[in-house]
Amino acid sequence: MGAGGRRGSQDPIAAIGIPLLPMEGWKPLGMEPPAGQLPPPLRPPSPVAGIRGFKPISNSAGNTAMAALSTVSTIGISETFAKLKKEGKVALIPYITAGDPDLSTTAQALKVLDSCGSDIIELGVPYSDPLADGPVIQAAATRSLARGTNFDAIVAMLKEVVPQLSSPVALFSYYNPILKRGVEKFMSIVNDAGVRGLVVPDVPLEETEILRKEALKYKIELVLLTTPTTPTSRMKAIVEASEGFIYLVSSVGVTGARTSVSTRVETLLQDIKEATTKPVAVGFGISNPEHVKQVASWGADGVIVGSAMVRLLGEAKSPEEGLKELEDFTRSLKSALL
Repeated sequence: MGAGGRRGSQDPIAAIGIPLLPMEGWKPLGMEPPAGQLPPPLRPPSPVAGIRGFKPISNSAGNTAMAALSTVSTIGISETFAKLKKEGKVALIPYITAGDPDLSTTAQALKVLDSCGSDIIELGVPYSDPLADGPVIQAAATRSLARGTNFDAIVAMLKEVVPQLSSPVALFSYYNPILKRGVEKFMSIVNDAGVRGLVVPDVPLEETEILRKEALKYKIELVLLTTPTTPTSRMKAIVEASEGFIYLVSSVGVTGARTSVSTRVETLLQDIKEATTKPVAVGFGISNPEHVKQVASWGADGVIVGSAMVRLLGEAKSPEEGLKELEDFTRSLKSALL
């Protein structure tokens, strides 16, 4: 939904009272085998049956990939930022919508983003009334839902793919799907799937207590958002409560690519950094290497690129073409941060 969409010119983020904008490593079980005796061979993971639009990932030879053999140890979001800070680097955080064009392509896209140097990957859970999203991500969610994508299917896909990623995955989910399952159950499910972070754009700060409590229990870092219209006192409260990083929305309104990034972001970054030592990532409207380089020069610890990524996958003539364009674009963004 664009700023001039069906909700009028009122900032939807302000309207709901919250500043918005969005594996363990495999271990063998049992005792070590006797000397001179090899351990039993690993078996490939079982295909996820009955999940529409999702197929087990295959290697170039056409055989089902053995996830256990390619499992890597994924660090958390806070740890990722701490590591990058020591190296003097800025985090690249791409966003894609799960199930657009289908979950098999999403699985491959996650691997592409990871291999191209993404530091954290944000995965959107499609929702029928995406309040904070602009037309590109809205359309992607609509297509995904029309194909039958659901939460259980997304989780099944993540359980296979996340162990193969070096980048932590953060879910971007609206509050209703979480409440539908129960906050504790939701956190338990996404934790089992290897998710490390969560962004819930439509929950007011005053109602995040239970989310924060359950997220902490299941080691999920709950990222909160602040905007250009957030009063300083409220910004400080959000900064205090946020885990992982602070999500700074670069402009008033919904997500979507923009021709330029507001120069006010530089001032907002300085204000937030005076209130906290936590990392700050900027999102909404970041859509090309020049934006990425500019925001990084202003002192951001991370840059979030969403609609531009989603458009590549959603509007490609084929999934293969979309994945190739995604790879090229991601590499260009990463190069801007080097």
